[in-house]
Amino acid sequence: MARVNDLENALRRVVRGSVRFDQGSRLLYSTDASMYQVEPIGVVIPRHADDVRAAVQVAREQKVALLPRGGGTSLTGQTVNRALVVDFTQHMNQVLEVNTDEQWARVQPGLVQDELNHHVRPMGLLFGPDTSTSNRATLGGMMGNNSGGSHSLAYGLTVDHVLEIRALLVDGSEVVFGELTPAEFEAKARATGLEGQIYREVAAIRETYTDEIRARYPRHWRRVAGYNLNELLGVGVRPHSYAGGGDGTPRKLSMARLVVGSEGTLLTILEAKVRLVKRPAATAVDVIHYHDMQEALESSQAILETGPYAVEVTDKVILDLARNNIEQSRRMGWVQGDPAAIMIVEYTGESAVETKAKVEALEARRARDGFGYAAHVAYDAGEQRTIWNLRKAGLGLLLGMKGDKKPIAFVEDTCVEPRHLAAFVPRFKEIFAKHDTVGAYYGHCSVGCLHIRPVIDLKVPRGMEQVRAIADEITALVVEFGGTISSEHGDGRARSPFLERMYGPRMLEAFRRFKRAFDPDNRMNPGNIVDSPGILENLRYGVEYKTWSPVTMLDFSAEGGFAAAVEMCNGVGACRKKLEGTMCPSYMATRDEEHSTRGRANALRAVLSGRMAPREFTGKRLYEVMDLCLECKGCKSECPANVDMAKMKYEFLHHYYQANGLPLRNRLFGRIERLNRLLSRLPTIANWMTAVPFNRWLMEKVVGIDRRRPLPALAEETFTDWFVRRREPATAPRGEVVLFHDTFITYNVPEIGRAAVQLLEAAGYRVVLVDRKCCGRPLISKGMLTEAREHAAWNVERLHPYAARGVAIVGLEPSCILTVRDEWVDLLRTDEARTVARQSALLEQFLLRERERGLELRWKPHGRQALLHGHCHQKAIVGTAPTVGALNWAGYKVSEVDSGCCGMAGSFGFEREHYDVSVALGNRRLAPAVKAAPAATEVVAPGISCRQQIQHLAGRRAKHPAEVLWEALAR
Repeated sequence: MARVNDLENALRRVVRGSVRFDQGSRLLYSTDASMYQVEPIGVVIPRHADDVRAAVQVAREQKVALLPRGGGTSLTGQTVNRALVVDFTQHMNQVLEVNTDEQWARVQPGLVQDELNHHVRPMGLLFGPDTSTSNRATLGGMMGNNSGGSHSLAYGLTVDHVLEIRALLVDGSEVVFGELTPAEFEAKARATGLEGQIYREVAAIRETYTDEIRARYPRHWRRVAGYNLNELLGVGVRPHSYAGGGDGTPRKLSMARLVVGSEGTLLTILEAKVRLVKRPAATAVDVIHYHDMQEALESSQAILETGPYAVEVTDKVILDLARNNIEQSRRMGWVQGDPAAIMIVEYTGESAVETKAKVEALEARRARDGFGYAAHVAYDAGEQRTIWNLRKAGLGLLLGMKGDKKPIAFVEDTCVEPRHLAAFVPRFKEIFAKHDTVGAYYGHCSVGCLHIRPVIDLKVPRGMEQVRAIADEITALVVEFGGTISSEHGDGRARSPFLERMYGPRMLEAFRRFKRAFDPDNRMNPGNIVDSPGILENLRYGVEYKTWSPVTMLDFSAEGGFAAAVEMCNGVGACRKKLEGTMCPSYMATRDEEHSTRGRANALRAVLSGRMAPREFTGKRLYEVMDLCLECKGCKSECPANVDMAKMKYEFLHHYYQANGLPLRNRLFGRIERLNRLLSRLPTIANWMTAVPFNRWLMEKVVGIDRRRPLPALAEETFTDWFVRRREPATAPRGEVVLFHDTFITYNVPEIGRAAVQLLEAAGYRVVLVDRKCCGRPLISKGMLTEAREHAAWNVERLHPYAARGVAIVGLEPSCILTVRDEWVDLLRTDEARTVARQSALLEQFLLRERERGLELRWKPHGRQALLHGHCHQKAIVGTAPTVGALNWAGYKVSEVDSGCCGMAGSFGFEREHYDVSVALGNRRLAPAVKAAPAATEVVAPGISCRQQIQHLAGRRAKHPAEVLWEALAR
């Protein structure tokens, strides 16, 4: 094999996309969602098919292994290898063509499943297979794994929907694989070159192993273990498959279907033609609650007899984890009691009437047979999405379990015929109990596939013993039941070693011949499916795994320490979604693994575990990885494991600047309260000076404040000056409330503070201001944690006497008041800080809470619409429901923009090197939604940065909820 620097130089000469060979980049691609870690040789991120052709050619010339990679969400390790990784997701992610008449789409391998469905939704179509990772799983990865998902009962596996594949063979030659007649196959077999050789060898394998294929492949179609050699005979496929067959007659041979599920071990896909199906006109969901998992399993056959679209089970372990997850816990109102398991049963129909009739038939069957203690029926599409989101979050919730014991994926993809589940699962549990562990259970009862994971600590020898023994005994159990060890997740490093146990030595011989036909030199993702290393080789965590942790300013004890906080990232890649939510804005803008939450966690873990030198913790490369984190806290709530990358970045910056010095710009932004206080003495002059073009140019050159971004003006009168001179009400029948007047309310937008005070006083409260310092949010975001701690201590000392008496502390700027709730506790670690945090709330939270205690307010009748953009920290920590509730109370009909992060993130959007990313984020969803809103619609945004971005990009003034509520109050 060529030296790495020769390979890198050769690739740089011919590839227009990114070529990355630095250690940091390699380590970012060394893990996926599995228990494995293998550092690749290098990474190529192609811009187009010509880049892929060039990379494959260079790899051939230099005898280097290749690994085509999609989203890197593999659970069994097939997307990590000592190879040249080709990542298709950043650029080769397009829908190239859609034919609505023939119902197919031509797609690139880096296209994400949800994005394909988003594209074809207006056409009334969808791609049938739907993984739980659909918001980041790519079509290339789905073809590599032969993915299934929750609706495989209706649509089968990915293999049933791949019509044609355009790919590169290992020698660089290009092929198009699809269905062939016998005559077409024979013609192909007569061709010269590698392609003709493949066809000849495929014919020989079919002739030699026909009897073995018929005898050894499981009867049940829900199987992805090994290669799809059953396709050579057109047997062992789903009944009434979209691709034909399954009804007693073999289907036509398709070379495309033959290579689906090959996990990158045969070829490199350039594009594919995939089948689309009609989207159901109506759906309904019935969630059945059980006191016992066994009861749920035993009822599954009766449920299947009712003709459902999907039947999914989730156990108590996942439900309990969901209750402790910030995002999921807000959406579990439909769960009744404390079930040991729930079964999600979905029906489709041509109308709501039809689906309702099917649900009623199930409920009648349930009443007759007496299974389940309760049921929740959802006809509303939004509520159905909420239920399905919990089911889809199951994997991430499990992997985010705190502590060194984790639910490990290596026997999690077994499948037996559905009628055997009730007998199979208790035997599974017995094996776990024998080896002193427990499992978590969820999956597809509809097709006999349950994802069962033992909870094991891989960092101790006992954990290794458990993996070996459990893998061996579960394989034997699966074979006994005539099932499969892999049913949708693929074989990879975890299950390839056991394929011979399932298929026998003769079928493994056929697999090796098939692999050699495509890849004579064993360079395509070697070690997967055939000739695999042992199950315990190349583990991410093992008995040799050790970490060090810095002495932290912030409290990481709840996570188990700083290193444990980093290890909460399990690699499932939920941070790579792009169509919804807030997490992860920098990935949404760049589509670069380095700028995802997962990428940052991998980089941090590489340093803490010794794969990179400890000095790199304050090095430039790690700074580059952390730099585009907008500190939005989206991951704190939307990541199933609640990874708090913002908190880790604060800590990292603290150490980085201690080692490398604090830049002037950080001092200016971090101490913005001090700067504003000085400039507020001469606001007119200050505003004029900061608007002069030369001064803006100078600020850009000297401190890196982008001249294109308007600077916030200083008010002519500060909020505190107004507060002192205002006429205070004579009475306050509802008592005191402390208003935490943040820096921006005080100096930039005092009209918001005035509206809040007038609203609170009109409601009967005496508003109190304390002698406070800046909350410390600007300091924290710039890594100035020592000063931030001093500010927090000052403020807690003055606020605690009120909090201890039960007086509410109300804030207007979400990032400031939520710093009181979140970071002050971590900085100070005192009971006083916790007391102040408990008494702190956003204005809208406070008003709704007081309404429950008898507060009555009269509102003007208006019937107006409001478009709400929630602040990122608000969405992460308390949600937008209080703001929506307060606006509804005031008579507004509220619609929310699922706009993610606005892109400002405090000072981020002012910084020259970040301005373009900031604007790109604001223009993704937020600005278009605001521009589309009618002029009469009130645009509402609690965050000052969000309002600045809206004004800058959409040209509309957004109001704070306090202003809107004050204007709506009848007075």
